[in-house]
Amino acid sequence: MAVTKEKKDQLLEQYKDMLADAHISVVAGYQGLKMAEMTALRNQLRPLGVEMHVVKNTLARLALSRLGVTTPETLWQEANAIAVSKQDVAAAAKALVAYAKNEQRFVIKAGVLGKQTISAEQVGSLADLPSREVLLGRVLGGIQAPITGLVTVLGGVSRSLVNVLDARRRQLQEAEG
Repeated sequence: MAVTKEKKDQLLEQYKDMLADAHISVVAGYQGLKMAEMTALRNQLRPLGVEMHVVKNTLARLALSRLGVTTPETLWQEANAIAVSKQDVAAAAKALVAYAKNEQRFVIKAGVLGKQTISAEQVGSLADLPSREVLLGRVLGGIQAPITGLVTVLGGVSRSLVNVLDARRRQLQEAEG
C-alpha cells in the first residue's frame, strides 16, 4: 500500500516532534512478535512514561537526521520500533533491557541519548543505573551531610564553652566557700 507524500510529511513531523522531546529513544527490532505481545509491552512501558512506536525506517532516520543525530545505515535494514521516554532514562532502559532478556525476538539495536547515538551495550549500561529517585536521594544526602557536620561542630563548640564556663563557676564557688 503506497503512502502519499502528504502522509509521509505528516509522519515525518510526528517523528521529529516525538524524538525532539525525548530524553532517550531506543531503537529495537521486533521481528516475530505478535500484535498482542507488542500491545502488552506498550502497556508495561506506559506507566514508566515510555511510548513504543512502530516506525517507517526511512522516515525515522530522516527525522533523526533533521534533529542532528546520525545513525548507522545498518540500523534501518529491518523493521523497527522506537521506544521514547520523556522522563526517567534509567527506568526506560531497565524495562526495555529486561524485556529483551526475556524475549529473544525483541532486540535492542541502539539508542539516542540527547543528540548522541549510543550502542545497545550502552543502553544496557544505562539500565544498570539507579532510578532517578535514588540518584536524587543520594544528591540530597550529599548536600545534607556537610550541613549536618557543620551543625555538629558548632554545637560542640558551644557545648565546650558552656562546660568551661560551668567549670569556672564551680571553681569560683569553691574558692569563696
